[in-house]
Amino acid sequence: MSLDVSPALLEQAERGDVDEAAFVDCVRTSLPYAWDMISSLVAKLRVDGGDFADNQTPPPDEQARGQLLRALASDAIRGALERHFGVRLAFQNCHRVAVFPLDPSADDRLAKFTSIRGQLLNQSPELRDC
Repeated sequence: MSLDVSPALLEQAERGDVDEAAFVDCVRTSLPYAWDMISSLVAKLRVDGGDFADNQTPPPDEQARGQLLRALASDAIRGALERHFGVRLAFQNCHRVAVFPLDPSADDRLAKFTSIRGQLLNQSPELRDC
């Protein structure tokens, strides 16, 4: 299971519309490693500026790696996180999370990061089984 969904949030979903803030809080509490990673990258981007901020340190264990995969592989979770933080997210190699500003000036860098070439250049033997 990806998220620890409260009965109240599940009831909202069963009725129809879901409060996105409640969903984001569910993500925050269910996937704390992923949340902390993305939060820290957003803070770094806002403080340091630049085209993007990224993480290149592999997660400490498989549980943490799984949280990143669940957060970024789900369109609903990823989209909610992007809207909440006001950034665009990119992901490579089961751990390299990057945040890009919404500003169109970052479009070229995002395109390079998410390109086939960018993926190939980010390979290493240590990450073969991630």
